[in-house]
Amino acid sequence: MNWLTNYVKPKLEAVLSKKTDTPDNLWHKCTSCGQLIFAKEFRAAQSVCSNCDHHGRIGPTDRFASLFDGSDYELLEAAETVEDPLKFKDQKKYSDRLRDARKKSGRRDAMDVAHGQMGGLNTVIAVQNFFFMGGSMGIGVGEAFLRGVRKAIELNAPFILVSAAGGARMQEGILSLMQMPRTTVGVQMLREAGLPYIVVLADPTTGGVTASYAMLGDIHIAEPGALIGFAGPRVIENTIREKLPEGFQRAEYLYEHGMVDMVVHRHDLRDTLVRVCSLLTHDGENKPAQSPAA
Repeated sequence: MNWLTNYVKPKLEAVLSKKTDTPDNLWHKCTSCGQLIFAKEFRAAQSVCSNCDHHGRIGPTDRFASLFDGSDYELLEAAETVEDPLKFKDQKKYSDRLRDARKKSGRRDAMDVAHGQMGGLNTVIAVQNFFFMGGSMGIGVGEAFLRGVRKAIELNAPFILVSAAGGARMQEGILSLMQMPRTTVGVQMLREAGLPYIVVLADPTTGGVTASYAMLGDIHIAEPGALIGFAGPRVIENTIREKLPEGFQRAEYLYEHGMVDMVVHRHDLRDTLVRVCSLLTHDGENKPAQSPAA
């Protein structure tokens, strides 16, 4: 009888394979500095690193909770749109990608719209969800944006967009690009109604989103360190064969060159938006309109 093989080894394997009560998501590792932070503290800090101040990406639920009074808001119903109009398939079917993204995120598409009170003001907020297929702009996103515009006109309220996207959704081809003029018409509807359209540029905001509704705001506010541009820095460097300036396409660089109006820390974002909306709506007098737009 081999004592080590027959007795010690089974005991060690039993101990090593025994599950512990420690959750797997107890810690968060900062993607910028590598600092380990208690996940609970990281979420309480709105996903901002306490060590390097890096602004992590957050989804619609956390955005709405941090902006609306008392985290109280009402979601607009997601639009039923044509799915997989091109029957697109690359490494997998587009219909399968959509199904997986919806199952993982619990959302129908890459933009959620809600309305409620923010600083006592009626406000409509649209949030692009980077965790849903990179926040890519497709038919569903375009329809969600327009529904938000119509709701803002109905409530006579400011419309705030929080953008975070990799661009247009390639699986919908030209139909995704058609959302650029559609959303531009929506922005014009807000202007004709005399309502503020404020854009918060989060990391990243790129591609066709930057080339349309994300850069058509009355006020542009960027989060610190956010990547904002059409093509990525690596693509540009390879195209022009030159080294780009330090910090190129980051929020601070764009602010220095007049492309955004301000760079605001996430912890100060709500107060800034309340102040801006109050100024643009004549001290918050945004009662519902007499004749809501269709």
